[in-house]
Amino acid sequence: MTAANDLGTAATKVESGEADSLLLWILVWSELAVFGALLVAFMVLTVLDPQGAALFRAHLHPGLAAANTIILVLSGWQAALAVRLSAGERAARRPLVLAALLGFAFAVVKAFEYTLEVKAGVGGLGTLAELYFLVTGFHLLHVVFGAAVLLLVARRPSRGNVVMIATLWHAIDLVWLVMFPIIYLT
Repeated sequence: MTAANDLGTAATKVESGEADSLLLWILVWSELAVFGALLVAFMVLTVLDPQGAALFRAHLHPGLAAANTIILVLSGWQAALAVRLSAGERAARRPLVLAALLGFAFAVVKAFEYTLEVKAGVGGLGTLAELYFLVTGFHLLHVVFGAAVLLLVARRPSRGNVVMIATLWHAIDLVWLVMFPIIYLT
């Protein structure tokens, strides 16, 4: 009877892991689709109004955005390191905390950038500026939320939770890596 119970428990864990994985990938792909749609809208607006786009981009700070790109890449590296080390749960804590702190550093830099842009009057530059604040603000919320979850997982890092938050964190990184050249460099 014990062997049958163990087998049933193992099967339940596998099914649960598969369901968790499916939900994770549905979340990741839905987030990528939403950000993709917003970025396509941004690109369409820049094509429809190239002069307005040039005026808008003249008020942005690509140096700060580049610094944030480096911060997120380093943070993603720490999240990947946490996955690699998560077989020893305690070993995953430090890279998870570092990933979260870098995420919060991203938020500080972005807040500083927003302050400069608002003072320069970017908000009054029309629909493109509004879409910029929507897309980057939505991403910023994801970064702050993801960094908070990284800290929560760091408290009790199980292999499954570390893999899940690292996957979500990499999706957030990926969005920024696509967003950065579309908004700041084109």
